[in-house]
Amino acid sequence: MKLDSALQSLQFVEEIDRLKGVLRQTLVYDGARRENTAEHSWHLAMAVLVLSPFTEEKIDLSRALKMALVHDIVEIDAGDTFVYDTVASLDKQAREEAAAERIFGLLPAPLDAELRSIWIEFECLNCPESRFVAGLDRLLPLIANSKTEGHSWKKHGIVKSQVLEKNRKIEGASKTLWDFAARLVEDAVNKGHLSEG
Repeated sequence: MKLDSALQSLQFVEEIDRLKGVLRQTLVYDGARRENTAEHSWHLAMAVLVLSPFTEEKIDLSRALKMALVHDIVEIDAGDTFVYDTVASLDKQAREEAAAERIFGLLPAPLDAELRSIWIEFECLNCPESRFVAGLDRLLPLIANSKTEGHSWKKHGIVKSQVLEKNRKIEGASKTLWDFAARLVEDAVNKGHLSEG
């Protein structure tokens, strides 16, 4: 019985290695190449760890870290949906739910239920942990655009109003971090890295 559960868990571990091959629109901060989703998930977990003192809501850090690590596992099947892509966003939820069913379903029952529940909480934004992690999930690409002279903004013709609208989740994570993000946006506009629109 234990061996069967271990083998199931190892199958999941093997499957999530595929996350390293899912490329995002965001560049790594030095601009050398596109970031993959596994790197993003690790970076997000580290951001949760070090930026948790700046949230106004009390959070369960362990749960928030789990959320950061599992939030994009569904991209193995569903792919990365660029946050500003309105067409791809139309069926995003359906694609991701099907992916969650298959991928988390590789795990033994108790762990399957736990990780799927954490993923659903992240998607619903109905707890302090999900609001915090979702805010940081938006902050990291914003910083990447700041560091890479607006690379993905310019590539896709994104303007300031879109950036502010899509990144409002940062404010739900932390007012301090939202102030920082708003300054980055203004700086990007002033430097010509983001169009005023």
